[in-house]
Amino acid sequence: MEDVPAGLADEELRAGLARFGVTGTPVHAPLGFGDHHWTVGDHFTSVADLTTKSLAGLRQAMETAASLRHLPFVVAPLRAGDGSAVVLLNDRYALSVFPFVRGEAGTFGDPLPDGIDELLAALHATEPPPHTPVAALDLPGRAALAALLDDPGEWFSAAAREVFVAHAGRIRAALTELDRLATALPDARVLTHGEPHAGNVISTPDGLVLVDWDTVGLAPPERDLWLAGGQSSFYALRWRLDDIAQFSEKLRAPHERSRDAELSLHYLTTTLEAL
Repeated sequence: MEDVPAGLADEELRAGLARFGVTGTPVHAPLGFGDHHWTVGDHFTSVADLTTKSLAGLRQAMETAASLRHLPFVVAPLRAGDGSAVVLLNDRYALSVFPFVRGEAGTFGDPLPDGIDELLAALHATEPPPHTPVAALDLPGRAALAALLDDPGEWFSAAAREVFVAHAGRIRAALTELDRLATALPDARVLTHGEPHAGNVISTPDGLVLVDWDTVGLAPPERDLWLAGGQSSFYALRWRLDDIAQFSEKLRAPHERSRDAELSLHYLTTTLEAL
């Protein structure tokens, strides 16, 4: 995220970092679209907003990723002094800490580097830890999206509301198509990353590594492979609908007006037009 999160004091972040034995001055890193990040020396932090993420789900994912640290391509979370991979900063934000990886990363939409197919094949062949979450097929925000389709309500701006309403028919049709495609998915379930796009792949002198494991889960291999050039109409459509649900939520009142809200409107518009 580009904006520093509202409702998080600097001393709360520092107190959370101290639980991991990390000291120093956090430097805000405006990266990605979801969590908030800082660098602190040789550490990289991820702060999740619990108004949009489940604390229990985040902890389960980070525990799974921590159990995969034996794999050379997994950038696993560190553990705090009490053994936790996730610590609460306050009633809204939760912190995970990772080793800082030096290398070259892409951005979402960039071509994936050579070698990603072999990396994903190795991940899918790995025995899942016992506590690995099952990746849901349905959209996490489907109920909220359906409610907006029935009653768009109040938005930040007329432009945001109008672009959503203008494409409501496309969204309904896409949800129907998603349900149809789900019936054709294979039964096989393997260990998947969930979002192995170029922004989550870092090329290092020792090879490729994958970051951002909060989406780890058991699912058909296609959940990862469509991003690496494979074919999966279901997961491609699910990704777009998930984006629409998340961008719409960020543009609804009473969320704060911000640079991230401006970007949400841009991405919502382009995603709807491509639906």
